Amino acid sequence: MYTDKVMDHFANPRNVGEMEDANAIGEVGNMKCGDIMKIYMKISDDGVIEDVSFQTFGCGAAVATSSMATEMVKGKKITEALELTNSAVVEALEGLPPQKIHCSVLAEEAVKSAIADYYKRKGIDPTPIVGCTGDCKSCHAHAKRDEE
Repeated sequence: MYTDKVMDHFANPRNVGEMEDANAIGEVGNMKCGDIMKIYMKISDDGVIEDVSFQTFGCGAAVATSSMATEMVKGKKITEALELTNSAVVEALEGLPPQKIHCSVLAEEAVKSAIADYYKRKGIDPTPIVGCTGDCKSCHAHAKRDEE
């Protein structure tokens, strides 16, 4: 059912845990399945994600996609991290079962939510940069997308 890569990221998640000195935090959830992802980032003044970690409550696929997403954005500039897609996470994990694709969507949204939080903390409207406010809990567009 799961690829070896998914199983590895589930059994040995990278970058797991709370980050005390984070200057960007994003939290998203899927009400249907109960998965909740929280991404912490330490972003430098020149826009590089120096460190990233996560806490996820959910299934193995949720943990694996969180782990992979953090690996994919660590050390990248914000602009590069914003290019992360759920499809890229799935590809990096060498596939997910169709019923678990929503986990990769949550991972993408969690990264974008953290980046939006970074801009909000700096007094900058994240919408033109991130494409949304990063407040996934109140965004109905994401809920509709998760159902597809």
